[in-house]
Formats: sequence, structure tokens, C-alpha cells
Amino acid sequence: MTSSTGGNSPASHPTEGTRAGAAILALAVGGFGIGTGEFAIMGLLPEVAQDLRVSIPEAGHVISAYALGVVVGAPVLAVLGARMRRRALLMALMAFFALGNFASALAPGYLSLNLLRFVTGLPHGTYFGVAALVAAGLAPPGRRAAAVGQIMMGLTVAVVIGVPLSAWMGEVLGWRAAFALVGAIGLLTVWLVRRHVPDEPASAQSSPWRELGALRRPQVWLTLGVGAIGFGGLFSVFSYIKPTMAEVAHLPPEWLPFVLALFGLGMVAGNWLGPKFVDRHLMATIAAILSWGCAVLVLFALTVQVLPLAVAGTFLVGTLGALGPALQVRLMDVAGDAQTLAAALNHSAFNAANALGAWLGGMAVVWGWGWAATGWVGAALALGGLAVFGASVWLDGRTRPVAEASALG
Repeated sequence: MTSSTGGNSPASHPTEGTRAGAAILALAVGGFGIGTGEFAIMGLLPEVAQDLRVSIPEAGHVISAYALGVVVGAPVLAVLGARMRRRALLMALMAFFALGNFASALAPGYLSLNLLRFVTGLPHGTYFGVAALVAAGLAPPGRRAAAVGQIMMGLTVAVVIGVPLSAWMGEVLGWRAAFALVGAIGLLTVWLVRRHVPDEPASAQSSPWRELGALRRPQVWLTLGVGAIGFGGLFSVFSYIKPTMAEVAHLPPEWLPFVLALFGLGMVAGNWLGPKFVDRHLMATIAAILSWGCAVLVLFALTVQVLPLAVAGTFLVGTLGALGPALQVRLMDVAGDAQTLAAALNHSAFNAANALGAWLGGMAVVWGWGWAATGWVGAALALGGLAVFGASVWLDGRTRPVAEASALG
């Protein structure tokens, strides 16, 4: 990763690119920790359910509790931290996240675990939002999506490495050890951010009221709606991937870490390929990802009974992670001068999708539709996201001519 800060070429200041790369890597480690903490529970639901003496769908509420923490925390902490120096804000958020995971490892019961997961989720969205803005600021012109994708890559690599590792730890040491591991990664991130991320102040014009201005923009709400609904399809399937693969596809238990890693590789592929198109064809790329999601989730529902196809379908569902960087860049374009709140709200939307997908997928199972029904629920959510995106495109078509006429006048 190179930087063009100050208008100099990367060749004239070779250390700038190295420093930018180290900063982005430090931020991506935080993404790795957050991704491991968020997704690890999805591979540990049977162990959590057994230990806390609840059903697997009830244990799935722990996923929703964390996601709701993200939804609440992202706007609140982004507004409260609007005037903080960005490095200090990132360190504080990650320290809070680490402590929440250590506390989750010590939760004495089901209700306390839900409460602690809610609290632990509070800094998630603001961390990713601020990290994305820092990365975009370090990127050369026309490379914003690639820089944001590198931050998100930490989250997707977590699904390849962190989640299978957590699943293995859950089998060997118990599910609580997985949360302790995430807490340790959080503390490592605090040190890396302190060492490598530039200590830059917030914008002189930043203020809570200015950030709240993002909420007056219809396109911000529509973009958040695309994420909150359209991304829910991925979570509807992945939240229950362990029982689905075991009971429908008849996957041997020892192969589950491999399938979880394969899902993560799908996310890595999506985060690598998607940004290559986002900086050139943003709106078309978002539409293509949502359409792809509808097709992939229907295919998963239809073929999950056949083990090889179920395994391949798991990889394809993971590729829907490409939607993350695309919507992050879209929010940067429509948020005006309220960048911090808008960037953080992107992760509120994704975790609203997490909560919605996990809840609807669990309800489909409770209603007796079977584990494969999570794919049908996911396809319906992806289609809903595409409908919201269509409304955003329609509104763009109506408002752009008016804006252009005003500029000419």
C-alpha cells in the first residue's frame, strides 16, 4: 500500500508507503479480533447451548445480542467521539472490546452472557468506521475501496483462521476459551495501533451536531437499509451453519473447521474481488452483489442435502462479504461532512442484518421448516436489499437533475 500524502509520489518517499501499510495492518488486526469475536459463537452454538442448558435457537439469541450492541453503540460512540483524536479513539474502543470479551468468558449464565455480548458489541461499528476513514485517508486517489477492503480483510481472514481456531478451542477447552482468545487479540491491537497508526486530530469542524447531520440525508438511510436487509441473507445461513451441515448435509464433526474456513475463504475472495470494481462502477457492483446473493442462497437451499454441493455452497455464500466495502464507499459518497457517523452506521446496518438474519433463520427452524430453510430466508432478505437499492437508484435519478440545475444556476 502506498500513500500520496502531500502530493509526493511513492517513489520519492518510499517510507510513506511502508508506514501506511503498517498502519492498515494494525487496523486489520483489530478487524481480525472483532471478526473472530463476532463469528466464533456461530460455530460454538451447540457447546454454548449445552453448557447453559438452553436450545440451539435460544443460544442464537447471543448472536443477536452482540449485533444489537453494535447497532446501538455505533451511532452513540461515533457522535461522542467526534472530537477525539482518531488514534486515541481507536485504542479506547479496542480496549473496551477486549475487556468485554474477557468478561464474556466468565459469564455465569445465559442472561449474563447475553448482556455482556450486547455490551461487547458497542465499540464494534465505531472502530470499523473510524478505521475505514483512516485507511481511506492513507490511500492514493481512486483506491479508497481497496484500502477499506484491506481493513475488512481482517474480518474475513478471521473467518478463515480465527473462527476454525475458536471452534477447535471450543471442542478442546470449552467455548469460554474462545472469548479469552479474542480479548487477547484486542489487547494486541491496542499496542499495534499505538505504535503504527498516525496520531492525527479529528477535523477542526468535527462536532456531534455535524455528525448527526448524516441522519437528515435520505440516501444515507437507504444505503443503511440495503445493508441491514440485504446482508441478512449471509447471516441467516452462517448463524446455523454447524447444525445445518451436521443434520442436513451429514458432515462429519471433524470436518466442520474446514467448512468454516472455506466460508471464510469465500469472504476473502469477495473482499478481494469486489473492491476492484467498486472504485470504477460502484452502483452496478452493489446491484450485482445483491443479485448474486439471491441466486447463491437459493442454490444453497436447494442443494444443501448433497454434501459436496453443500460445502461448495458454503464458500459461495461467503463471497457475499463483498457487499461490505461497496456500501462503505457508497456511504462516504452520500454522507457529506458527517463521515464518522455514516461510516460507523455501516456496521450498525450489517449487525442489524446479523440480528435479523439470525432471528429469522432461527424462527424458520422453530416453525418446523428445517435447517435448509435458512437459505430461503436468506434469499428473501437479499431480494429485499435489492428492492431498497432500487429505491436508492430511483431517488438518485430524481434528485441529480435538480442538484445539477441548482449548480448551473
